[in-house]
Amino acid sequence: MVDVNGVRLHIAEQGDGPLVVLLHGFPESWHSWRHQFGPLADAGFRVVAPDQRGYGRSDRPEAVDAYTILHLVGDVVGLIQALGEEKAHVVGHDWGAPVAWHTALLRPDLVRGVAGLSVPPPLRGPHPPLASMQERFDGRFYWNHFARPGVADAEFAKDTRTALRKFFYSASGDAPRTDGDRLPLVDPERGWLADMPDPEVLPDWFTEDDLDALTESFSQGFTGALNWYRNMDRNWELTAPWHGAVVTTPALYMYGDRDLVPAFPGTPEFIERLPTLMPNLWRPPVELAGCGHWTQQERPAEVNAALVEFLTRSGV
Repeated sequence: MVDVNGVRLHIAEQGDGPLVVLLHGFPESWHSWRHQFGPLADAGFRVVAPDQRGYGRSDRPEAVDAYTILHLVGDVVGLIQALGEEKAHVVGHDWGAPVAWHTALLRPDLVRGVAGLSVPPPLRGPHPPLASMQERFDGRFYWNHFARPGVADAEFAKDTRTALRKFFYSASGDAPRTDGDRLPLVDPERGWLADMPDPEVLPDWFTEDDLDALTESFSQGFTGALNWYRNMDRNWELTAPWHGAVVTTPALYMYGDRDLVPAFPGTPEFIERLPTLMPNLWRPPVELAGCGHWTQQERPAEVNAALVEFLTRSGV
């Protein structure tokens, strides 16, 4: 347990050497990096993965506005300092990716290199994201569903283990896909989970023990984690000073070709432009064939190989 930025964070740690901070997404925990600890530590790095605020054994502030991107970046900055380090490599997946990207954007002096999985580098649009999606999809986009106070909280907590099992399978590369699945739209009457398939057998990369560990990490509910979504428009306001800015530290971006996030409206075109937008992108975006949303869990060998090479080359 580490005290940072006014909260107490639970961390998992392994290895010695230059610090690598691994930031999980939703609905996950430090455990989502279980396949990365050994290989990165063996490659000569000190690997630390926190339960981010609102998750797992870490603190869950009650105030919704205690989960802005500035708070989350502040947690990373505080963690680096609390661990006695001056700089770190920062790697994030899903929601952890925007935190990693923004840490590099706001505090490049602290970041040796940054890698994002699934979610590409930040591109601040002309309009607040929740308001834009509300108008574009009549409130059915999953961001808006998650942002409604108490709604998804109750839906997921009703049967946490089943909710997580359906969530993880449905967003994975193992689940069947149709053209209509390209946008995660939610029927407000039926909810997010109603039409998700519930697998009889879990994929090989996500065992019953993994599901048990994840279920336990949400034993206190989902509200803290969902509060991240409730700050999306507030984040847009807070990051106005960085409108048009790009990440200049050495960077790596990886995603699965069956992940819905990189297929969001406008995102494929943005990914194609990344090599021209980011001066220190280590290589063109890495697309993993047959991989869904849970990048480092579904394709650990490929992710680990790319991370080790990138982290080694991006300097110590």
